[in-house]
Amino acid sequence: MARNFWGEIKQFSAAVALVLVSRTVVAQPFYVPSGSMEPTLQIGDELLASKFAYGYSRYSLPFAPGHSTPERLLGRLPERGDVVVFRLPRDDEEVYVKRVIGLPGDRVQMRGGRLWINDAPLPIRADGVGQVELQNGQTAPAGRFIETLPGGRQHAIFKLTEAGPLDDTPVYEVPKGHLFMMGDNRDNSLDSRVSAAKGGVGFVPVENLIGRADVILGSWDFLVTGHPVSAWLSGIRLSRFFSRIA
Repeated sequence: MARNFWGEIKQFSAAVALVLVSRTVVAQPFYVPSGSMEPTLQIGDELLASKFAYGYSRYSLPFAPGHSTPERLLGRLPERGDVVVFRLPRDDEEVYVKRVIGLPGDRVQMRGGRLWINDAPLPIRADGVGQVELQNGQTAPAGRFIETLPGGRQHAIFKLTEAGPLDDTPVYEVPKGHLFMMGDNRDNSLDSRVSAAKGGVGFVPVENLIGRADVILGSWDFLVTGHPVSAWLSGIRLSRFFSRIA
């Protein structure tokens, strides 16, 4: 009987070790609780972040022990346009997901609601209208646009106005070893346009990267919980299951 007990303990320990290794080295799931990355990510999406995309730091572990270091094991920089999961620099208990807009040495600025990188405006074209969730829980129509980053990579963004509080900014010069992050829902995203000292994200050290958001595993519109239980299944967004994040 004792032999069976220790055998079960070994099997359980092996299973726990396998889970910890996979979450540290391979990939880790995350839940999207806000609309700052709409239309790319929606509230209720469950995404999978690849841990190996940028190498490993202490933030690759389920917990973040050890001392801070700018170096990453097998490290490499993201590309502009990658959607990444990272630890918030001013509070590493918080996990954010944003798009990489600026790399070390880049000059980033917003002018009249338009994004400029290295003193050049990014090409943009209209792509219809979408619905964004406001801070009061209501929704509103927003212009949908396709933005083209240096290098030709394209992604969709939402814009409610060209005169928002973050639509005209100073020039941000991205320091060495740091990244500039923005949300695709440009008028409803707390990101690198707001410094950490003012409660924002600020520049993100490369060390703080957890992984690249590659796939949406599943999605459920939790707002239907305000409806009868019989209607909850209608909140499942089957079209988003196992879809690639661009």
